[in-house]
Amino acid sequence: MIERIGRRTLRFAGRPVLLSHAAAVGKKEGEGPLGGRFDFVAENDRMDEKSWELAESRLQRAAIRMALEKGGLKKEDLDVILAGDLLNQCISSFLASVDSDVPYLGQYGACSTMAQGLALGACLVEGGAARRALAAASSHFCSAERQYRFPLAYGGQRTPTAQWTATAAGAAVLQGGAGKERQPSIRVTHAVFGKMVEMGVTDAGNMGAAMAPAAFDTITALLDDLHAAPTDFDCIVTGDLGHVGADILLTLLRGQGVDLSPVYSDCGSLLYGDEQDAHAGGSGCGCSAAVLCGPLLRDMREGKLRRLVFAGTGAMMSPVSVQQKQPIAGVCHAVVLERSEA
Repeated sequence: MIERIGRRTLRFAGRPVLLSHAAAVGKKEGEGPLGGRFDFVAENDRMDEKSWELAESRLQRAAIRMALEKGGLKKEDLDVILAGDLLNQCISSFLASVDSDVPYLGQYGACSTMAQGLALGACLVEGGAARRALAAASSHFCSAERQYRFPLAYGGQRTPTAQWTATAAGAAVLQGGAGKERQPSIRVTHAVFGKMVEMGVTDAGNMGAAMAPAAFDTITALLDDLHAAPTDFDCIVTGDLGHVGADILLTLLRGQGVDLSPVYSDCGSLLYGDEQDAHAGGSGCGCSAAVLCGPLLRDMREGKLRRLVFAGTGAMMSPVSVQQKQPIAGVCHAVVLERSEA
């Protein structure tokens, strides 16, 4: 049963189980501070494919395959796949799942895609529309640069506020939460679907500023609806505001008397080291998907984190809208994940 709490928060009475998860990343991401905590690191970002787009599809396919294997599942055990990426018509996700023979729902929420897929998947599982649902998301630096900015050979200079699109993918399997538990599990307890928030930002090289107000709106709604303080959670993580957007979010919340800093992290800030020249941090659908399905959920499995808010943030734009100088709207979807003991 799904119950609405307050104005916008959904509570899942059955507490769907996040059964298994996996993360696959590119070479640069594997060299970062989290590199040892991913399931797969590519030796090169082309991955022996003819194009960057096919390489991204292969990376997402790898994350899906490993998530299923870790759960002892096959593709035919799934009732639906919810997957998305940054490319036109979500082509990488389509190519990753075209041979699965599983119903497919394409998702586009920019960097919020993984959170959107988890929230929708939890609704489908909780409502009985699916027994098992898989959520996945991916991005690739080279495919995104070709679509949104310039060919790599152009050598355009990146501004200090620019973020590095992660070559990464993450996948997670959700199933119904009925029955007694024989071992600790991770469950989805709440979700908030975000509103579009647009504050006049038109600079595609400063997506953190465009997304931070949406993160503020969603996180504030969640805390208000649950009558919770930030410290009621072990970690509240956004993805992907980067260094610039994260600072803006903390400033906005302090203006409302809320100090998020003791429990706050951002996937875009966690993925790369200072020496990797990622400027304002990471971005892309695969950034938050891989950080969640790799290090964060591993920490929950190991008992280091027990209650986590995953708030995916997306900058809603297209190459055409950017060229037309249209403002970039932000959106933020959030899910609450809790470790349940046996």
